[in-house]
This record gives sequence, C-alpha cells and structure tokens, in this order.
Amino acid sequence: MESAEAETSDSRSEEDGAVPGSGFPPPEQPVAAAATMEDCLAKKMEITISEAEKRTGRNAVNMQETYTAYLIETRAVESQSEGQCAPVDSLWRRYSEFELLRNYLSVTYPHIVVPPLPEKRADFVWHKLSADNMDPDFVERRRIGLENFLLRVASHPVLCQDKIFYSFLTQESGWKEMVNETGFQLKADSRLKALNATFRVKNPDKRFTELKHYSDELQSVISHLLRVRARVADRLYGVYKVHGNYGRVFSEWSAIEKEMGDGLQSAGHHMDVYAASIDDILEEEEHYADQLKEYLFYAEALRAVCRKHELMQYDLEMAAQDLTSKKQQCEELATGTVRTFSLKGMTSKLFGQETPEQREAKIKVLEEQIQEGEEQLKSKNLEGRDFVKSAWADIERFKEQKNHDLKEALISYAVMQISMCKKGIQVWTNAKECFSKM
Repeated sequence: MESAEAETSDSRSEEDGAVPGSGFPPPEQPVAAAATMEDCLAKKMEITISEAEKRTGRNAVNMQETYTAYLIETRAVESQSEGQCAPVDSLWRRYSEFELLRNYLSVTYPHIVVPPLPEKRADFVWHKLSADNMDPDFVERRRIGLENFLLRVASHPVLCQDKIFYSFLTQESGWKEMVNETGFQLKADSRLKALNATFRVKNPDKRFTELKHYSDELQSVISHLLRVRARVADRLYGVYKVHGNYGRVFSEWSAIEKEMGDGLQSAGHHMDVYAASIDDILEEEEHYADQLKEYLFYAEALRAVCRKHELMQYDLEMAAQDLTSKKQQCEELATGTVRTFSLKGMTSKLFGQETPEQREAKIKVLEEQIQEGEEQLKSKNLEGRDFVKSAWADIERFKEQKNHDLKEALISYAVMQISMCKKGIQVWTNAKECFSKM
C-alpha cells in the first residue's frame, strides 16, 4: 500500500499464543504472535498418515459415492519421560475435509502463503501410469502429499497454533461444525471482487505486482518441466521395454546354438531383468514429480496473497476518494460555491437555494461522516501496513523453503537418472562378459 511502503515498521501489538507443553491443550484463537521453531506443533507432536482406505457412503444429496479415507495418527513427543512412548491417537479424514481445512486457513490467514494440497486427480503423468484417482499407486502418492501438507502446517510459526487445525488432528466428531461456526465463509472474498480490484486499483505495490508476475512464471516453468519429464518418461519406458526383445531373441537363438547357448541365454536374462525394472523406476520418479507439483500449486497460494493486498489497497483508495468527496461537499455548502457540475447543483439553481438551517444540518451530517471516514481511513492504513509487514515476512520464509526444497528435489532427480544410466552400463557389461565366455 502507498502508506505501507514508508511505514513498514509500525504494527499492532502481538499477543503470546504459543502452544503449551505436554498434553497439548488447544491453542488460543485467534493467534497474533508467531511461534519459534521450538514451539511449533511439529516439534511437539508426531504426525503421520499411516494408511488409506477405500470406502462407500452417501453424499449430501443422498447419492451413493466411493471415496478414500486417510488415517491420521498423532503422538505427543514426551521429552521428559525417556524410554516411554506416548499413546497414539488416530482418526479418519477424507480429502474433502482437508480441502475444508485449507479453505479455512486461507481465509483466516490471508497474509500467509498457505501450503497447498496434493492434486485430487493425477496430471502430468506418463501414459502408462493410471490417472484414476482410485488407483492404488496414485492414492499412495496422495497419502504422502496429504501427510506433507499436515507437516507443512504444523511447522509453520503461525498456522501451527490454530485451534481449528489442532482439532482437525485430534477431534474426529464435531470438527466440521466447529469450522462452520467460525463463519469463515462469510469473510471469503469473491473472485469477481478480486478481479475488479485488480483492474481498478490505481497505486498497486510494485513488490506484490512483481510477486504475482513471478508466481505466474513459476507456474508456467514448472508446468513445462513436468510435461517434458512425462515425455522423457514415455520414451524411456519404450527404450527399456524394447530391451525385452533382446532377451526374447537371445533366448530363442540359444536354443539352436550348442556352444554359444549358455552365453546367449545369460545375456537374454540380463536384458529381461533390465526391461522389467523400468516400471518400478518410473513409479519412483513420480514421487520427485510430486515435489515439483507442490510448488506448481504453491504459485496459486502466492497469487492469493497478492489478490488480498490488491483488495485492501482498492478499499483504501475508495475510502480516500469518498472522504475527499465529502470534504468537497462540506466546503461547497459552507461557502455556497459549487466547483464541479452536479445534478444537485443544477436542481438548486432551478428550484431555489436551501435555507441556512437546512444547509447547517447537512454540514453537520457531513462533518460527522468526515470524522468517521478519517477514522476508517486511518484504520485501513494501519491494517494495510500490518498486512504488508506480515505478508512479506511470510513470503521471505516461503522463498527460503522453496529454494531448499527445489534444490533437493532436482538433485535427487539427477542422482536417480545417474543411477539408471549406471544400471544400463552394468547390464551391457554383464552381457559383454556373457558374450566373451561363449
């Protein structure tokens, strides 16, 4: 915001909202203060999604549906009682409940880059991999993604203290009612309103404008990278499977060769093993692709923060414009001069001027509205400065996380490719030895 750039050091006082020690009573809500890494819920509670289960039930319109439920297990980390493990608490959640939780967090904490959920249906996959959202391999990858989402939230210095998130992990019944009672849906900004603000805001913050452009470019680059990876996987799959033809031909050839038969048979066996290994390799590679997909979805979380800032800036500009208009009306009434053309001014000329008493009454009303508008403008300026300060701090945290995670993912992908090449070299080295013994 305009005033926020000059006064980012101002902020509202923060309250202490850290999670208490052992036993994990729910944190106070709302939370203003950020927890240190030692106070994060992830440091005090082990969180895992141990299994996924296919279920059948009735939806909201009483239609039968098939869905997947995930078993969340939590265990308190009891540092003071060495040698004794705390009991494990468990509950089942379905994907739609994870969506409800994330929607709540996004609306309640608009200045935070809220971690994204894994995809609901597979995208950017090589053609031999199933895109069915009930496929066991896809469900397993989504289970890992949902567990990662919970760990991301539990490690966040602000989100980890949220009472609703804590209840999501520990309270199976009544959780949805608790979320709906917060009324977060009423606070959600409409897409149309956000789009209107994007085009009509006059003084956008350059930092958020650049961040929005960056998020668009990041999404474009990662999408292209995932498409390239899928094409490479398809071609690699074909190359590996063709090696199975070597195995078949060598085995058939060994049947008609007495002296060379054993060597050809062994070489064919190595080719068959090599051809069969590609399925496991590419399924493992999908886990690296899921790490890239997480940041593909993070791009939308970045844009959500930018849209919220644009909405706040637009509201601030509208409030300032309305205040200026009221001050001008008050001045015109006080002096009896009209600076700009208006229907009201034309009506006064046609039907006569207002009496002094009427004018004084209108001036008094306008002065009250001006005072209220000034207070409102001051409040919006303070709110804007706080938003910018909090949002930018979280964006910096996100950048550090992103750089670390993408670096690790790309290194792991490169190591896996090197390992695949080494296996190919080893297969042909073994085949060479088989041929040499013939």
